[in-house]
Amino acid sequence: MAAQNPNHVQIVIPEHNAQQNQCNFLEDKDFDYSQRAQWLRAAVLGANDGLVSIASLMMGVGAVKEDVKAMVLTGFAGLFAGACSMAIGEFAAMASALAFSLGAVVPLLAAAFIENYKVRLGVVVAAVTLALVAFGGIGAVMGGTPVARSCSRVVVGGWMAMAITFGLTKLLGSSGLEM
Repeated sequence: MAAQNPNHVQIVIPEHNAQQNQCNFLEDKDFDYSQRAQWLRAAVLGANDGLVSIASLMMGVGAVKEDVKAMVLTGFAGLFAGACSMAIGEFAAMASALAFSLGAVVPLLAAAFIENYKVRLGVVVAAVTLALVAFGGIGAVMGGTPVARSCSRVVVGGWMAMAITFGLTKLLGSSGLEM
């Protein structure tokens, strides 16, 4: 009958097991992690950028000024400047700019309520270290890379940025440059 009717179309629907269609990310070795949403990657990178740049800025000012107000105001100025700079670039950068702001809040909150200069610097480093571990872990899981390696790379990079900024600012401040 199908050969006699040219308008007849036969569609074969194969039967399958529902378990075959389940996607298990932990066991699927062929999963392409590059297909994950780019905005999520931008958000994690933006938060990490905000965290490290604002913490480094605050550590730099903290190297020459013991005043909590100067340190916190510098952090807010850096947060606003960085978020605006990223947002001006393009709309896709908005997720990154918002995440930049979220990352920048960590050192600001860590420093804002502590009067003692040395304790404040230590608390900023500790809070930033915890956030760097979290961002490194999230990035590793999203990218399918080893978590320990990613976390240590992000933490060491953040520590280096804060230490270099602190050290160079301290050097400039001790050479007679008044603030």
